[in-house]
Amino acid sequence: MSDITASTSASSSGSSPDLSVSFAGLRLQSPLVLLSGCVGFGEEYTRIHGWDNRRIGAVILKGTTLEPRLGNAPHRVYETPAGMLNAIGLQNPGARYVVQHILPRLPHDETQFWANANGATLEEYAEVARIFDDSPVTAIEINISCPNVKAGGVHFGNDPDMAARVVEAMRPATRKPLITKLSPNNADIAETARRVIEAGTDGLSVINTLVGMAVDIERRRPVLANVSGGLSGPAIKPVALWKLHQARAVARRHGIPILGQGGIASPEDAIEFAITGAAAVGLGTGLFYEPLLPARMLDGIADYLRRHDLRAWSEIVGSLETGA
Repeated sequence: MSDITASTSASSSGSSPDLSVSFAGLRLQSPLVLLSGCVGFGEEYTRIHGWDNRRIGAVILKGTTLEPRLGNAPHRVYETPAGMLNAIGLQNPGARYVVQHILPRLPHDETQFWANANGATLEEYAEVARIFDDSPVTAIEINISCPNVKAGGVHFGNDPDMAARVVEAMRPATRKPLITKLSPNNADIAETARRVIEAGTDGLSVINTLVGMAVDIERRRPVLANVSGGLSGPAIKPVALWKLHQARAVARRHGIPILGQGGIASPEDAIEFAITGAAAVGLGTGLFYEPLLPARMLDGIADYLRRHDLRAWSEIVGSLETGA
């Protein structure tokens, strides 16, 4: 079963390939999704000269909890070789504030905005889903695998039973597509994928950040006040591809699309993820040092498709050949 569907109308030589994507019942204008925590609540990028929301498939809002959170104490971000550690700790103003005061200011006519729901209990997850159900967001990503908070997060994401229970709690609370974000720190990501699919998720995000830490050798103390944080960036790309490959074997049987993410910073990276089975691809850490990365990505993807005489992004999704 196909991971995505896209227009397959014939295109003449040299014309623009079709980069649209149908993901969990939503039509995205491109396969690029800006990841939660990397673009705040979607307002920051409106100030960048040359930015065009109309070339973005969706923007995932910063992780949101039921009540406001101050997040972790500093230091909360640390650059690492080929990546970064972050332990922000889900700082946010609370779901009701986001719906009432932030979402009305966003350009919903230019691109889609998805919520990112978090909680320390099943009841909190369900209530956040109810709040966002009555809002303009078009989907809700479930963060069951955040490695930099002390409550919820990893506890849910590393246990297939608990992960499924989160989805089961949220499913009756919203009519919007649910997209479950899976942890790479889980020993059996395929089993967790199977359980959350059976519980009612409409899509998967693969992967969240890896757990890591850094040490200040002069002070002999952890750099991050939280001690550990989430490692992202190009350093984790090989792990992300492997976890995507494992999860896709399950998702494909159920017709569930995957948002692939983890170290994507070039058109070639995005194409690797598509071939491995990602229906759409997420951009995160790369945006911090190259804010206009999406434009370069889309131009590079289109060029690749033309060179290979392909008419649409959908033609490369899940096309990996592993036989001899």
